[in-house]
Amino acid sequence: MNTTISSNMPLSVNKWKFILWMFIVTILMLFASQTSAYLVRRAEGNWLQFNIPVVFWYSTAVLFASSLTMQSALWAAKKDNLGLLKAMTCVTFILGIAFLAMQWQGWVNLVEQDVYFVGNPSGSFMYLFTGLHALHLISGLVVLVFALFAAFRSKINSKNLLQIEICTTYWHFLDALWIYLLVFLVYFR
Repeated sequence: MNTTISSNMPLSVNKWKFILWMFIVTILMLFASQTSAYLVRRAEGNWLQFNIPVVFWYSTAVLFASSLTMQSALWAAKKDNLGLLKAMTCVTFILGIAFLAMQWQGWVNLVEQDVYFVGNPSGSFMYLFTGLHALHLISGLVVLVFALFAAFRSKINSKNLLQIEICTTYWHFLDALWIYLLVFLVYFR
């Protein structure tokens, strides 16, 4: 049994999936640098203690539900269930908008606690983390809109899954990133 790989056989990867993974790695590096900066600055002292808005926990549940609907959309596409694909993609979009609205409400709750973007660094980091995540979620909504248009034009099906696979991977990544950020902020308050 020959287990060697021929040296003249090129390894290939879809360019769009490669771009997506490079984008994800870039985002991971951004948040790794920011969480490192958070830990260093927190150790210096002068750190305001405040309650993380409860709405952030509810928004986490909404984002988790949106990952389930996004996964359902992918499964529907694999089975050529175009009606369910469209429905689940629409529901995912609505849940994404709901998540952003809840994030806004979280910021309102922070202001009610006298926690502002400018002032104590602990508040600045809270706004920075949640704001950067919101911007990336908006980019996910844009990707989702393109997938939704493709679904309504019947360009996504069991033989053409690339667009919905990319959208699903990115959406799940955003969900995992948010959970990481929330756990990080709770643990290192």
